[in-house]
Amino acid sequence: MSDPETEGLRSTFSSYMAEGERLYLCGEFAKAAHSFSNALHLQNGDKNCLVARSKCFLKMGELEKSLKDAEDSLQGDPTFCKGILQKAETLYTMGDFEFALVFYHRGYKLRPDREFKVGIQKAQEAINNSVGSPSSIKLENKGDLSFLSKQAENMKALQKLHPVRQLLHRPKRESKRKGSFKSERTVRQLLGELYVDKEYLEKLLLDEDLIKGTIKYGLTVEDLIMAGINYLDTRSNFWRQQKPIYARERDRKLMQEKWLRDRKRRPSQTAHYILKSLEDIDMLLTSGSAEGSLQKAEKVLKKVLEWNKGEVPNKDELVGNLYSCIGNAQIELGQMVAALQSHRKDLEIAKEYDLPDAKSRALDNIGRVFARVGKFQQAIDT
Repeated sequence: MSDPETEGLRSTFSSYMAEGERLYLCGEFAKAAHSFSNALHLQNGDKNCLVARSKCFLKMGELEKSLKDAEDSLQGDPTFCKGILQKAETLYTMGDFEFALVFYHRGYKLRPDREFKVGIQKAQEAINNSVGSPSSIKLENKGDLSFLSKQAENMKALQKLHPVRQLLHRPKRESKRKGSFKSERTVRQLLGELYVDKEYLEKLLLDEDLIKGTIKYGLTVEDLIMAGINYLDTRSNFWRQQKPIYARERDRKLMQEKWLRDRKRRPSQTAHYILKSLEDIDMLLTSGSAEGSLQKAEKVLKKVLEWNKGEVPNKDELVGNLYSCIGNAQIELGQMVAALQSHRKDLEIAKEYDLPDAKSRALDNIGRVFARVGKFQQAIDT
């Protein structure tokens, strides 16, 4: 191939890369991934391009493809820090927090910068939130990952001596479960498909003959069932912290209490409409319909803006809450620029009307947007 042809290919590769990066920043992740794929056709195995496409797949929710591209980027150079970071981010999103932590540590050892440090912190917090305080397994950054394998060996040895029983030193039945939730609807939203398993296990507890049966090591069937239920309750607690649903439920309750206090009577029809609408917005978002949640929130916001303050107590607080809902839906849709604008509107209202809880909520969400687009220092500062 002549030099002009080679230069032409390089120019085209660079053009595809630039186009992909531009589309990615605009939130057009599918189109960006297509551009990066075109670039890879020209320079197969380019590690920077693989990482870029992996990021697109991650935003699109195609986690297996994202992980494959991240791993492929490390084929020729296992110390490629961008590839290590992207693999860790993908594993974290997949819920494989322990493996994600290993790769965050590996990257931090190679390049001790903020991205890996933030990754280590969030992975450790996710592990703590999902399985409780790590009193028996302490994760430390000593610069050498051999401690992970040693701890795994120790745990295996303990399990051989007392398998499963260590996880089952918990009281039995409903009064002894680790987590109890006031709203089964919330649990259903948080667990998703796993809620069916939780219902099944709870029904098994009603079979007295079944639960009296014993299995290996002197464990009863009831012990095993309770271990499963307690695990699902723990996961519910974790997702309750990870998803914004809990905070918005609290906002709705506070809003309702304020209306009752201001009017000294039951909430009006308008108040019922607003509270029900906010609940529907959350339900749509947590069930995976971000588009539906966004449309509903925008529709309610338009209607609320037409009302006067006499019809809607603390109207400004409600408007800010709706901007927050809109921003959260836009984050899930990958519309990061729009999401940032929505959460900033929420922050402006919170500052203007001195609403500390709303201000905290808005700053938290703005930080999430910065983190999602890779601006980690701005996320930390926020």
